[in-house]
Amino acid sequence: MSAVAACAPNLPTTPASQRTGVRGWDRICVGNEIGALETEWRQLEASGLATPYQAYDWVRPFVETVGRAKAMAFRFVRICDAGGATLALLPLVITRRHGTRFAEFIGGKHSNYHMGLYRRDFAESLDEETTRRLLTEIGTAIGEVDAFVFINQPTSWQGIENPTALLASGASPSRSYKLALQPGDCDGTLRRSMSKHARKKLTTKRNRFAEFGHSELVQARDAAAIDRVLDAFLAQKAARFAQMRLPDPFADPAIRAFLREAALGSAGSSPVVELYSLDLEGQPVATYVGAVQGSRFSGMATSFDLASPAARTSPGEILLVQLIKRKCRAGLTMFDLGVGEARYKTTICDDRDDLVDTFFPLTARGQAYARFSQAKRALKRKIKASPLALKLSLRVLGWLKRRPPPGDDD
Repeated sequence: MSAVAACAPNLPTTPASQRTGVRGWDRICVGNEIGALETEWRQLEASGLATPYQAYDWVRPFVETVGRAKAMAFRFVRICDAGGATLALLPLVITRRHGTRFAEFIGGKHSNYHMGLYRRDFAESLDEETTRRLLTEIGTAIGEVDAFVFINQPTSWQGIENPTALLASGASPSRSYKLALQPGDCDGTLRRSMSKHARKKLTTKRNRFAEFGHSELVQARDAAAIDRVLDAFLAQKAARFAQMRLPDPFADPAIRAFLREAALGSAGSSPVVELYSLDLEGQPVATYVGAVQGSRFSGMATSFDLASPAARTSPGEILLVQLIKRKCRAGLTMFDLGVGEARYKTTICDDRDDLVDTFFPLTARGQAYARFSQAKRALKRKIKASPLALKLSLRVLGWLKRRPPPGDDD
């Protein structure tokens, strides 16, 4: 059997698949068909390091919906040892911007955590020097790529350092907030994380919410229920972004298709993406989208009905607390609320994941783009750290959105 076949049976590889013999990896294979990697991918995510956003059943529907609609160029990098066993997978997309061709993790803004999938012992064996060498060789294997741009990377996962985060150029503009669950002790979990004042305030909101009628937390499990919750979620999001006079990142029909396919899942496995609605008298007044992998639930997006009379009782927070309790009873051990600062996140969560950005240039053009991107992210971080600067920047974004396009005489 050839070395290539041992590394990746039936996987199309670039001419740059290479034998390296460095620190445990032997070959780097690059393909563009995700289906060829399904078996290896599922095995690695089941036993190795992987966030919910690198699960096969999250990436595959994204590739087949958003990726296809946008004609994205995907590169699935498989790193093997001398025996052909998979040490790591990097699901990448090649992006062109400002004359630069760079590789980034799949998912964009819809993925809260950007990371590869690693066998635990392999991730632990990588230090800064060997990670630099590995990325350089991956760049050669992909071919004609100027840089790697890895944003919103957790510095560690499940107690193990994230290899590409070792090369970080700085902190990401935002953090991600999380809550360790105590299985079987849901109330104890919330008593630990929330202040007495916050719990009392939430109780008042729940009592006011109950005055509007019967409510129920519902998980959408079949196609009809998924469509119902998605319709409500997208309508609520559209109204909210219109109110803020900002572009709606969920408006693209391909995003709806992605969420629907991911929530339906694959035959024989539980869906990675889950959809929930808080129904009031049978109507969804708040919705929640999350991704689950192993014992962790990761919040992707939430919304609520601005037009509902119950909107002032914070139905989104009520839904979230009920969902946390449900996951706690189910035995999950971690619940995160995704990237970005918000009052409700700091109210409910007592821990966070620190996120970093890595800009790894491979060419002179990539070096220039990396410096530009790093400066841009640093400025964004400073703006988000200042409430006044953030408020002014949102006003400017709203003004730019309202401004009519220039005419022929402009």
